[in-house]
Amino acid sequence: MPDVFRQSFHDFEAIPPLVVLVRLLAALLLGGVAALIYRLTRAESEVTPSFTATLVLLSILIAMVTQVIGDNVARAFSLVGALSIVRFRTVVRDTQDTAFVIFSVAVGMAVGAGYPWLAVAGSAVVAVAAFAMKTRTGPPALSSTDGEAFELQVRLGIGHDPQGLVGPLLDAHASDRQLMSIATARRGLAVDAIFRAALRTSASADALVRELNKTEGIQTVRLKRITQDDDE
Repeated sequence: MPDVFRQSFHDFEAIPPLVVLVRLLAALLLGGVAALIYRLTRAESEVTPSFTATLVLLSILIAMVTQVIGDNVARAFSLVGALSIVRFRTVVRDTQDTAFVIFSVAVGMAVGAGYPWLAVAGSAVVAVAAFAMKTRTGPPALSSTDGEAFELQVRLGIGHDPQGLVGPLLDAHASDRQLMSIATARRGLAVDAIFRAALRTSASADALVRELNKTEGIQTVRLKRITQDDDE
């Protein structure tokens, strides 16, 4: 193993700056590998640039934190208290996304602690497992061929029924609608719902969005066209 990864933690100030830099660059590289595995094993419609960037940044940041803590227990507790002010409010849509977050954290921790080959070996095994379990069939196909398929994401105030509030409007503009997921947001003060449907040839996407925005109880609306690549 290269000497830059063998430096003792007992005196962090004695670690040469070059060693720290090499470790952070290694975390950047392996974090990029984690993000690449995520992109290649997830459907294009499920991948967001911000999430892949987060995986890379997490790996680097955890490598930094691991080197700062070293073997100092007091410093570890101090950092836990300082970092407790950070809160994540974004809802993770899939449990596999959570697994990739943990993967990125583990990679950064391994590199920062001086075990780069553990990070490399772990990345290889995770890659094999992720590709082996890659979902090759997308969500249920829409039976209607009236028009383009789309994904509708709406945020509603708490207490509103997505099917009862959004359903009638979707029925007027689309066919064969399906509620794909539902989750709470804003500390339980709102509900995020995702629908899939096929827009009727005589309907307008702009008109649907305008009607949804005018409906009391609906806070935000996002309409996304679904391509063939998204369902592969």
